[in-house]
Amino acid sequence: MAQPKTDTILPIPDVDQPAGHVKDHKPKLYILDYGAGNVRSLANSIKKLGYEFEWVQDESDFDKAEKLIFPGVGAFAQAMTSLQSSGRYEQLQRYIKSGKPYFGICIGMQVLFENSEESPSTKGLGVVPFPIRKFSTQDSKGKKTVPHMGWNCAWRSYAQQQEGEEEKLMLDEDYYFVHSYAALLDESSPSTSKSSISEYAYTLSRYGSETFVSSLKKDNVFACQFHPEKSGPAGLDLLRRWLEASPASLSKSTAPSPTSSSSSDRIWQESNPDSRRNVGKGLTNRIVACLDVRSNDAGDLVVTKGDQYDVREKADGGEVRNLGKPVELARRYYLEGADEIAFLNITSFRSSALLDQPMLDVVRKSAETVFVPLTIGGGIKDTTDPDGTKRSALEVAGAYFRSGADKVSIGSEAVLAVEALLDRESRGEEPLSGTTGIETISQGYGNQAVVVSIDPKRVYVDTSKPNWREDEKLKKHLDCLVYGDKAISKTADEEKGLVWWYQCTISGGRDVRDIDVVQLAKGVERLGAGEILLNSVDRDGSGKGFDLDLISLVKNAVSIPVVSSSGAGSADDFVEVFQKTETEAALAAGIFHRKEVAIDDVKLTLEKEGLPVRRCELETI
Repeated sequence: MAQPKTDTILPIPDVDQPAGHVKDHKPKLYILDYGAGNVRSLANSIKKLGYEFEWVQDESDFDKAEKLIFPGVGAFAQAMTSLQSSGRYEQLQRYIKSGKPYFGICIGMQVLFENSEESPSTKGLGVVPFPIRKFSTQDSKGKKTVPHMGWNCAWRSYAQQQEGEEEKLMLDEDYYFVHSYAALLDESSPSTSKSSISEYAYTLSRYGSETFVSSLKKDNVFACQFHPEKSGPAGLDLLRRWLEASPASLSKSTAPSPTSSSSSDRIWQESNPDSRRNVGKGLTNRIVACLDVRSNDAGDLVVTKGDQYDVREKADGGEVRNLGKPVELARRYYLEGADEIAFLNITSFRSSALLDQPMLDVVRKSAETVFVPLTIGGGIKDTTDPDGTKRSALEVAGAYFRSGADKVSIGSEAVLAVEALLDRESRGEEPLSGTTGIETISQGYGNQAVVVSIDPKRVYVDTSKPNWREDEKLKKHLDCLVYGDKAISKTADEEKGLVWWYQCTISGGRDVRDIDVVQLAKGVERLGAGEILLNSVDRDGSGKGFDLDLISLVKNAVSIPVVSSSGAGSADDFVEVFQKTETEAALAAGIFHRKEVAIDDVKLTLEKEGLPVRRCELETI
């Protein structure tokens, strides 16, 4: 079916969304799509569970609906502006007041609140008399990255359930969160204390030392901050419970009955009753499977893997290394327990991503059977079609989001954007242009939707001269220097006496630029990136372990999450990178493709070292 029509400030690519029903049957479940982000995955999840739905097309659909789901990602102001301009604001308010079941996901939860610190002048729906505020990057448990991105647990806000109340969540499971703002509890102010939200809070979660409402339940309204459609079997189980429940059971009052325990007898649980999850920052250590996708010499899309970015076999005529089919491998990694899957399109249609139907199909088909986050990289930039039609990076990203991607990864264009930023700043001009792909996509969809992939390589310094640090070319890269005598990577013995810095590359590592990895990492954070995928040209395919010195440099330079990549050769390498750098995630490709190391073995090894990982006891659908 054609995409739902809605007024929005975002350019919505003409990408068909899944039909939710057979033609002769009209379901009573409706989805409200305001145009931002990956709603396809929710639609796929509902269909996978055997249910049907309709997209809200006009005001009459709110009357027809017996149940309504409002999913979404992005900025609070963008969501509210879209609701206002399309006339959905009042329609949605009336629907919620009617008492019919409502399920809000992520931004669909936050719009229920009075306002958000993200846009103080923008009013929310006001269903929940509580503000949304931004996570701190520094609290009593130390530095933490924002967005809060990854797998975290939830616990019931009250220890005692009401009589006859059915549990909605599997409380021993982890769910996927990706957000910078939340309903944060703070007892120092009446407006943010538990008393202001206790009747709405269904579950709580913790990030660092900050506790926030991760789901709420009040009469007919249920909402969660995490993404059930991206939370694997646990998230699908939550969706199933809500979908199979009758409208009457979902709409009954949550106020204590006269015969049940009063609210004053219920015990508020300000911390997780599972003490094992009260250490650390709350998030599990993410394991990401990466699939480098390109056309082989026969024109077929295959998953390949490079050795220092060279993807051709040394023998067999130098053919492109073929390690499998993208969709099949993505499904395999989902079943094996990967926390995220990244597709990096390393050749096909880079000059015109919107014409790259094979790659868009890979994303669409993967999203039908993979219910963890999907990242897509390659060609996310301003382009011009062969017929002269100009396409913005925002439009290209939107096509991938509408096809099933959750995040887009930007590579070479990010380097050029930061170079331009630093050049403008050096001339005393406004550094941010507001026109780069990173800026426009993060403004439209939220910074959590933008990953920047960095490809640095080592540049060894000649230290034989007494005043080598005064070299004009080196001076601006001194913050990026690593001394081999102090190196922490397991190759440190080979590097004693050496000094190097990390130079950034573009075009798949083929061209170098006069910008170092610290400058680039700080620059993309300023532009609005929400995550860094940190590769290493030197370690790629080496099996020597992650470059811990490189990762530590970047981790210390930014306050956004880092996914560490390149060099993994064993499960112990993952332990080392998480313990020594506090990276949020670690990525591997070749060792997973060739089955040299299994994802489950990585997680078992991490668990033995006391490092939390996502485990799911439910059957994977």
